[in-house]
Amino acid sequence: MRLAVPKETRPGEQRVALVPGDLARLAGVGIEVVVERGAGEAALYTDKDYESAGASVAPAAKELYAGADLIVKVQPPTLAEVDIFPSGISVLSFLAPSSYLDVVKGLASRHATVFSFELVPRISRAQAMDALSSQATVAGYRASLLAASRLSKFFPLFMTAAGTVPPARALIMGAGVAGLQAIATARRLGAVVSAYDVRSAAKEEVKSLGATFLELPLEAQEGAGGYAAAQSEAFLARQQEMIATHVAASDVVITTAAVPGRRAPVLVTTAMVGAMRPGSVIVDLAAASGGNCELTEDGQDVDYNGVHVIAASELASSMPAHASLFYSRNVTNFVQLLVKEGRLAPDFTDEIVDKSAVVVAGSVHHEPTRIALEEPQA
Repeated sequence: MRLAVPKETRPGEQRVALVPGDLARLAGVGIEVVVERGAGEAALYTDKDYESAGASVAPAAKELYAGADLIVKVQPPTLAEVDIFPSGISVLSFLAPSSYLDVVKGLASRHATVFSFELVPRISRAQAMDALSSQATVAGYRASLLAASRLSKFFPLFMTAAGTVPPARALIMGAGVAGLQAIATARRLGAVVSAYDVRSAAKEEVKSLGATFLELPLEAQEGAGGYAAAQSEAFLARQQEMIATHVAASDVVITTAAVPGRRAPVLVTTAMVGAMRPGSVIVDLAAASGGNCELTEDGQDVDYNGVHVIAASELASSMPAHASLFYSRNVTNFVQLLVKEGRLAPDFTDEIVDKSAVVVAGSVHHEPTRIALEEPQA
């Protein structure tokens, strides 16, 4: 079986889907790995590293895909990439199918079988394949570092001969994997940290990290798989009203709230930003799905009356060496699930395989995606 690792084509993407250290595990189940020239350079993995680990290096995509059975990527493939994929190929990557319906169509037209990391079920057996969580760990860590670097104040308490300055106050909104990592990092940097999440189960995790959990008199919003549920407009309005004073008192706000397959909820309104002190910082990790802050513009930093609103949708890519290491482990574990006796043989009676599949042999397998494709497009 031949596995192909292309160089990522999205501007700014520095990660690679497979690192040299995982090649031995794949070789152990009969997988031959071919890597496109330069695929790992931005993540500090050289072509020589791959060759030393047993991979072949292809000079370009044409040679890379020749005879390939499975392509592993980080970002969703572009339509230009799909056009040169071999017919009947299998693909494993982040895909966000509801956002890339044209790509799903293209993959189906090439009779591909496609697995998306966003759809991996959150069950114990799938934890080692949970790329959303592994990359959220990196993003949460980087979010606090980014906030500290942009804030015009110290994070920790400073007592000097020139005077004493109080610690920064950081508010983390959303206490999933990214939020918890942001809390832990902000605490290590010396900030006074509080956090809020609509899931009551998050309270103990927040407190275990030494942060204060904001308890608002609102009903919990527990969703499937450990995610927050989608909230009603009435709930969001009450939430915004109650959280406003906490936002205004913060030097740093990091927002991480997301609901799979839906627009991110707006947690921080323009009025809330206007009430913050000039020099304060908002880091919005949900920028790619619309943003938790009303002022967020994906791909841009916004200055609103001296408050910096930073759209941070691809923070994991800014630490590519370890982000790629984590992602590669997720890929390796998932691929081993797909291979039987050295052949690609996905078992669709397995919950992980079945629920992660978007397209199977050219037929759209993921029901919400199939329904979205059937609806008239605007």
